[in-house]
Amino acid sequence: QLIVIVNLCATVCGMPDSLIYGRILPGTAVAVILGNLFYSWQAKRLMEKTGREDVTALPYGINTPSVFAYIFLVIAPVYAKTQDAELAWKVGLAACVGSGIIEFIGSFFAEWIRKHTPRAALLSTLAGIAITFIAMDFALKIFALPLIAFLPLGILLLQYLTGLRYPFGIPGGLLAVIVGTLIAWLGVPFGYGPMDPTGIGSAVREIQLRIPDLSVGSLLQSLSTQESYAFFSIILPMGLFNVVGSLQNIESAEAAGDRYSATSSLAVNGIGTLVGAAFGSCFPTTIYIGHPGWKRMGARAGYSIYNAVFIAAVCFLGAMPLVLALIPLEAAVAILLWIGIIITAQAFQTTPKEHAPAVAVGLFPSVAAWGFLMISGAAIGAGKSLEEIAPALSFPLAGMIALNQGFILTCMIWSAVTVALIERRFTAASVWMVVAAALSSIGILHAYQFEAGSVVNHFGIWVAPEFTISYLLLAGLFLGFGAWLEKHPQPNAEPFE
Repeated sequence: QLIVIVNLCATVCGMPDSLIYGRILPGTAVAVILGNLFYSWQAKRLMEKTGREDVTALPYGINTPSVFAYIFLVIAPVYAKTQDAELAWKVGLAACVGSGIIEFIGSFFAEWIRKHTPRAALLSTLAGIAITFIAMDFALKIFALPLIAFLPLGILLLQYLTGLRYPFGIPGGLLAVIVGTLIAWLGVPFGYGPMDPTGIGSAVREIQLRIPDLSVGSLLQSLSTQESYAFFSIILPMGLFNVVGSLQNIESAEAAGDRYSATSSLAVNGIGTLVGAAFGSCFPTTIYIGHPGWKRMGARAGYSIYNAVFIAAVCFLGAMPLVLALIPLEAAVAILLWIGIIITAQAFQTTPKEHAPAVAVGLFPSVAAWGFLMISGAAIGAGKSLEEIAPALSFPLAGMIALNQGFILTCMIWSAVTVALIERRFTAASVWMVVAAALSSIGILHAYQFEAGSVVNHFGIWVAPEFTISYLLLAGLFLGFGAWLEKHPQPNAEPFE
């Protein structure tokens, strides 16, 4: 995750090293340390309470989907529009604060949120982000340098798909990184690959103490800028995903034998995100999936402390440049590709099989959003505006842009509607359509305008009338059909399976 944050913040968001290594990483480390200390203490307390020695702490760290969502959908667009990396970072801080607030407040309402939002609606949206913004870019990197990246990918797939272990219990992820790194360095004499031996010396010279610095001033500035509120449609659903996902992972821990308080666990998760933002991090924290796996490997309360110490050492000593100089991103991309694969697979596997169409429906807006990101980036690189290239495209760019605007909420709403229709809950489907109509009417969904050749948000009243009217028509259709069906029942009709 740290490698990804450094790489993408520099290449996609134009951030200087002083900002990445001096503010973002130390702030990230503070958040990770705080949470891991709490969850370790929590596990110790459960040990004392139950008299058991096999209690495992909840795994905790940076939320991977949020890293990609905030970089590609919040920070990068601000930088692309303004060419101001400092402003982009500040907007990222505001987004992180928004997520932290949602996580903290959501800790008291997590069960209600989970009860009223179909699982398919939540997981399909994450799957859409996973298969596009997480997995696709790294799949391209793998096929760009196959001699370096193919073997690590095979190592991962061999272990994770078969469930078998390598000799001496070596973790597949670690082995993949080691093998990929060795291959990359072996390619140096032949001029193949990204490694630069001269970069090691300069990276060593970069090692210095990086004291976390409170960024409250920058944070307050970010909350007063208009740009920070333009990404509400990204921040709200990502915060909700974090709340519900963390709750599910707490339940997973309980199923494995370790019962923790959901409210306190989720509240500290939100506090960790807020504290990280106060020290300069743009990225929310989360309770990770995988507690049963750690438990099977023998991890107890102390492994959280080890995690905190390692992250602190890397971030506070400024050691990330050395890590990047020694380990190529291509050696680790297989892990990130696997994360995208498993999140997407989980969306289908952990929802009722009859809800599979809802998961599929939720993927389309994410695919459109990723495609729009690629097209807009290519247009900028060619020195063209989107309006100039639109006539030459073989598809309706207007539809792609409309799907892109607020796509995360669009994913959730259409997936939830699909679930409601499958279950023949026509009133619920109608309510979701009314919600979509309301959001589109004020510009959170689908509304946009061109500004200096680029697409920008268009907030206001009645700014996307054709979508608002269309959603209201659908609400009327579903509600009317439900009322008609009560008078004309169809007992022999087979529901979707």
